[in-house]
Amino acid sequence: MKKVIITGITGQDGSYLAEFLLSKNYRVYGMVRRSSTENFERIEHIKDKIEFYHADLLDFSSLVEMIDEIRPDEVYNLAAQSFVPTSWKQPILTGEFTALGVTRILEAIKLIDKKIKFYQASSSEMFGKVLEIPQKETTPFYPRSPYGVSKVYGHFITVNYRESYDIFACSGILFNHESPRRGREFVTRKITEGVAKIKLGMTDKLYLGNLDAKRDWGYAGDYVKAMYLMLQQEKASDYVIATGETHSVKEFVQLAFERVSLDYKDFVVIDKTLFRPAEVDQLVGDYSKAKRILGWEPTVSFKELVNMMVDSDLEKLKNNG
Repeated sequence: MKKVIITGITGQDGSYLAEFLLSKNYRVYGMVRRSSTENFERIEHIKDKIEFYHADLLDFSSLVEMIDEIRPDEVYNLAAQSFVPTSWKQPILTGEFTALGVTRILEAIKLIDKKIKFYQASSSEMFGKVLEIPQKETTPFYPRSPYGVSKVYGHFITVNYRESYDIFACSGILFNHESPRRGREFVTRKITEGVAKIKLGMTDKLYLGNLDAKRDWGYAGDYVKAMYLMLQQEKASDYVIATGETHSVKEFVQLAFERVSLDYKDFVVIDKTLFRPAEVDQLVGDYSKAKRILGWEPTVSFKELVNMMVDSDLEKLKNNG
């Protein structure tokens, strides 16, 4: 039985990846930080199948101890300060977690066992002010937030450890991926939960920022399978994981309201304070390398994704009274 460590296991991607690897008969270890309020909501249904280990991306010695004790076959680093607006308010902390945290794990792997395979969660936010459309693995980075800058560091330190120490280290450059498990602070979940509340008469307004921002949105359940496939190859490499389609926030909003037979214009209020200090341009990924080498393709369409999230939030709100 292969052993795996997932950092960020309580997050959206961590929960889907844990489910998937359990189905592949992995022994799954989840790294969690010691805190007074641990949120296991996303993994409650598989919690008894996961072994938890307390460690912290800010504490190198705890990472060394964890990797030395578990001796995993694979490590998936999904933990980060991953919310772009927060990265503007806490840029130094974002750098510590999202940039230097990657170095700490790679250094621990280098010290303990260089045969451990490593996956780094890179991000389309690294492209930022895009220099070509669509974006692929060779597109230059031009990040537009402290989060994006930190992810660029994490990406290149992964490349450097792969090339300098012969560690099997991959980066998945994942474009936006959503699901019913998406955090409420993200605009997609804010929209779908807001739509559900309006439909149920719990509120009558939805406050949003830039409706013209465009993203390449896929389903998180699809994307974690690509992570797994990257670590099963003979040679380590980096891959763009995307749908190849771009949609505006306005399109997302329209589809979400259409799902409950309402017109978004009657409920959406534009709030200028919700605009980013520096907006990224059109993000749309070219996943042809992943398709060619990994045999990976997205299976859930944009409309199916929006409907799935709206339906889930309606169900959750009804169940909670």
